[in-house]
Amino acid sequence: MVKSIGYLGPFGTFSHEAAGLYAKGQSCTLLEFGSIQDVLYAVKDNKIIEAIVPIENSLEGAVNVTLDVLAKEEGLYIKGEIILPVSLNLVVRKGTLPEDITTIMSHPQPLGQARDFLNKYYPKVVQVEENSTSQAAQRVSEGDGTYAAITSRTAAKINGLEVLAGDIQDVVNNHTRFVVISKEFPKRTGCDKTSIVFSTDNKPGSLYRILDIFSLWDINMTRIESRPSKNALGQYIFFIDIDGHIEDQDVFDALTMIKRKTSFYRFIGSYPVYNGKNGE
Repeated sequence: MVKSIGYLGPFGTFSHEAAGLYAKGQSCTLLEFGSIQDVLYAVKDNKIIEAIVPIENSLEGAVNVTLDVLAKEEGLYIKGEIILPVSLNLVVRKGTLPEDITTIMSHPQPLGQARDFLNKYYPKVVQVEENSTSQAAQRVSEGDGTYAAITSRTAAKINGLEVLAGDIQDVVNNHTRFVVISKEFPKRTGCDKTSIVFSTDNKPGSLYRILDIFSLWDINMTRIESRPSKNALGQYIFFIDIDGHIEDQDVFDALTMIKRKTSFYRFIGSYPVYNGKNGE
């Protein structure tokens, strides 16, 4: 059976690159979508089997739209992860000079990841956010020579653009973590992590008491992220990654207690820790 896998398009985005790595060796079809919301809801609506979406970057932190959908929609699970090194490039139509540029376009995350470069060399140039880096490259190819995009070399090549400046990210060690979203999660492998989202009562020590449960069960917490609950000002939900699989007895027991002590709780997947290999 051919599996359908969605990604944030168009062709040439970093999400497309991550999807290609994940799909290597599988019998599948890659389908592009115009936004992260669109590709995630395509899984929810059974239009595709899996989705590849970014969830965090080593420079800019969380990809909030991914977190928000996972918190809101029940039945979507993380079943895998891919960590992709990201090289950002300032690309233009052939013949465009630095002094010609009036507008620089990209996805919000790359614009933030190249903040120092932009402030130093293009402090007065207008920055425009696009749904993807590849879409920004498309707009530059259709423009009048005054536009530039921050994107991948692949997207530049696809759109017939030239690289005006390469590797412009603020830190060389720039990586984005992508997750595979499905309606199911895999069995334990022995080297897994688990993700949950929850909120607590707005009382002193509420969050501490939840986090202390991990300590009681000797479970390592590898990540915590907060987002506004969108119900009231000052109320937050918390995304946490821990070592282990929900089929591990200690993880299961700890999460059972956390579920009882939180005002909102959602399990969003147990999945293998990324080992640097895909499609094998």
